[in-house]
Amino acid sequence: MVRVADVYRAIADPTRRQILDLLAGGAEMTLFEICTRLVASGTTSSRQAVSQHLAVLEESDLVRTTRVGRTKMHRMNTEPLREIAARWPLG
Repeated sequence: MVRVADVYRAIADPTRRQILDLLAGGAEMTLFEICTRLVASGTTSSRQAVSQHLAVLEESDLVRTTRVGRTKMHRMNTEPLREIAARWPLG
C-alpha cells in the first residue's frame, strides 16, 4: 500500500514532475526516450539520475514499469493522485 506521504515526496521534485508530465496522457516511454526529452527541454539530469527518479516514482506507484524483451517501458499511474483528490475534493 502506498502512503500519501510517499506520493507527496515523489512529486516534490521538479524533475520527477517533468517525468510525470512526459508520461501524462497514457504515453509509454523507455528510459532513453525520457532522458532524450528531458535534455531537449533543458534538464541536465544524467541517465543514472533519471533512473533514480523513476525508482522513486515507482515506489510511490505513480509510475508502473513493464518489460518488453530487454526494454523497460514506463507509464504513469494516476490512481495515487486520484486518491489524494478524493480525500480533499475541490468544491
